Amino acid sequence: MSERLEDIAEAMVATGQGILAADESTGTIKKRFDQIDTENTEDNRRDYREMLFRSTEAMNDYISGVILFDETIRQKAADGTPLVELIRKAGAVPGIKVDKGAKPLAGFPGESVTEGLDGLRERLAEYYELGARFAKWRAVIDISEDDGLPSSTCIQSNAHALARYAALCQEAGIVPIVEPEILMDGPTAAHDIETCYEVTEWTLNTVFSELFQMDVMLEGIVLKPNMIVPGKNAPIQAAPEEVAELTLRCLKATVPAAVPGIAFLSGGQSDEQATEHLHLMNAAGALPWKLTFSYGRALQQAALKAWGGKQENVAAAQAAFLHRAKMNGLAAKGEWQKALESA
Repeated sequence: MSERLEDIAEAMVATGQGILAADESTGTIKKRFDQIDTENTEDNRRDYREMLFRSTEAMNDYISGVILFDETIRQKAADGTPLVELIRKAGAVPGIKVDKGAKPLAGFPGESVTEGLDGLRERLAEYYELGARFAKWRAVIDISEDDGLPSSTCIQSNAHALARYAALCQEAGIVPIVEPEILMDGPTAAHDIETCYEVTEWTLNTVFSELFQMDVMLEGIVLKPNMIVPGKNAPIQAAPEEVAELTLRCLKATVPAAVPGIAFLSGGQSDEQATEHLHLMNAAGALPWKLTFSYGRALQQAALKAWGGKQENVAAAQAAFLHRAKMNGLAAKGEWQKALESA
């Protein structure tokens, strides 16, 4: 594959394919394993991810890239093959989560800023040698209207960090996934869909302003935003058509056409909601950028449940993973139908 940033970014948003977010931290995957009564050991984490990466049809046909955690990019499969090689053989691009997580923003109670810029240049050089050709950095913005959140300081601080990270990635020959997430499932999560629109528009405009200041080449990034959805505790939830309409309106108002693709996060949406919303946006007509998915839980939950930590369940788990990958692949082309979910 070409090593040009533009070509890697285009490959990451290939038509009908999307990105598997398999970058759960050790703590996060413990919560997932607890749901299926599986011990959170290094071998079990390896076996679970190997099971996903060896899902031949799903990986070959519907997955364009995989975001890895630091442990996973260094791991080998049970037969000694590096997991990165399994991803490459499937025709997908290996990627790496590089942020150090959201930490409290000093002086601004209830808000956070993502850390991890210290030493990032050196870490990116090592990850490049390990096979990563894209990276991910997640910024978290919470809405709490009673507390006046978010503040402009929170949005500005996170946008600036995202831009500095993106510039360092491109310097290292790595495509940055720029991920500003407006939470739908934060501590309050009672905001309506119009408030989500306003905060997302504000955030994206700030992010692109900072990317411009840092001379980041937009043709060599992938944007990973939230969809425009109300908070999970909002008294009025939105119809799928409204989510699709407002999300497209917001993106058209904020995202330059030079960006090759937008790979949505699923946030707190159900598997099928995340698929339907993506489908409706792609079915709406021609857009200046590719619209696809970069889902974690919404791609994996059914497979995780089917696997249950047992080797004898691998085939069933891979079938569940294939189904969700295929549904989202169809949604990325505007060809999904609800009837296919039970077919």
